[in-house]
Formats: sequence, structure tokens, C-alpha cells
Amino acid sequence: METRKLRKERTGVISSNKMDKTITVAIKYKEKHPIYGKFVSKTKKYHAHDEKNDCNIGDTVRIMETRPLSKLKRWRLVEVIERAK
Repeated sequence: METRKLRKERTGVISSNKMDKTITVAIKYKEKHPIYGKFVSKTKKYHAHDEKNDCNIGDTVRIMETRPLSKLKRWRLVEVIERAK
């Protein structure tokens, strides 16, 4: 039996849940500028599959890489870490 390779996981905050069974997760990270050496905050957005439609804007979630589910969706929701207040 073959073993699966490790899949990437990311943790971020939901910025949109207006689509059906799809959420947009914004992941913030800091990157060092190559010349000036200053750390710059950057944001990357991922579309993720939310089967139960139970997430809301502001929730902190963990997403995992998966096979392509649509034109933009390549991630799926693993768990809700913290609900928005």
C-alpha cells in the first residue's frame, strides 16, 4: 500500500464566506526585503472548500492542500481554531 506524501497546511483568518461551500482565507506573513533588510508584512489569499458552510468572517482556521476542486480551489478546511467574537 502506498503512503501519502505530506500536504501543506496553513493557518489564517476568513475574509469572505459569500460563496456556496467556499471560503476565502487570508494568510499573513512577514518577508525580509532583499536590499533594505526591513521586514514587510504580506498577505496571500486562498480559496478553500467548506463542506458544511459553518465558517464566518473573522474565524481563525487551518486549511490543507488537496486536489483541484474547481478553477481556484486547491485547499480544504481542516478545522476551525477560533470563532470570531
